[in-house]
Amino acid sequence: MLRISRQTDYGVFLMTLFAREKPGTLISASELDERTPLPLPMISKILKGLVRKGILDSKRGVQGGYFLARAPERLKVGEIIEAIDGPIAITECMEEDCECRFRSVCPMHSNWSRINRAIQDALMQVSLAEMCNWEEEQQEFPLEQAFAENKGTCFQPADSATSNGRKKNAR
Repeated sequence: MLRISRQTDYGVFLMTLFAREKPGTLISASELDERTPLPLPMISKILKGLVRKGILDSKRGVQGGYFLARAPERLKVGEIIEAIDGPIAITECMEEDCECRFRSVCPMHSNWSRINRAIQDALMQVSLAEMCNWEEEQQEFPLEQAFAENKGTCFQPADSATSNGRKKNAR
């Protein structure tokens, strides 16, 4: 099964929250902790990784936070995925540092390579701004209600304790 990691899924989700803000708006990890059911350690890990890869910028200090390094229209979903999970590779032999001794003679390698390029190209054609373009009906659906109704599933693990031991309210 082809699937992005949970951390990457959360990362793209967090990036849509930044994209919906005015350009340059600072959002702290603790604010994202309050706005989402995601655990603060996961949020912090994702944000730091995105800063290292130049997807987000940060400002230190009491009034500090994170903000998009580029306009949402110029950030591609593939860039976000690669920043969190590393290069997109559907098989091990698609990775640059693959040491498979059969790679040069494998009859499937060229087709796997072609499929891998198609996936990469598709992910690089979708901008972060497009990820924010929800259907009109979905835009009116409160995020907090979605979290509350999906408690125990995708965005809210069954054990939603945060790093300081408190339980988050269902949102």
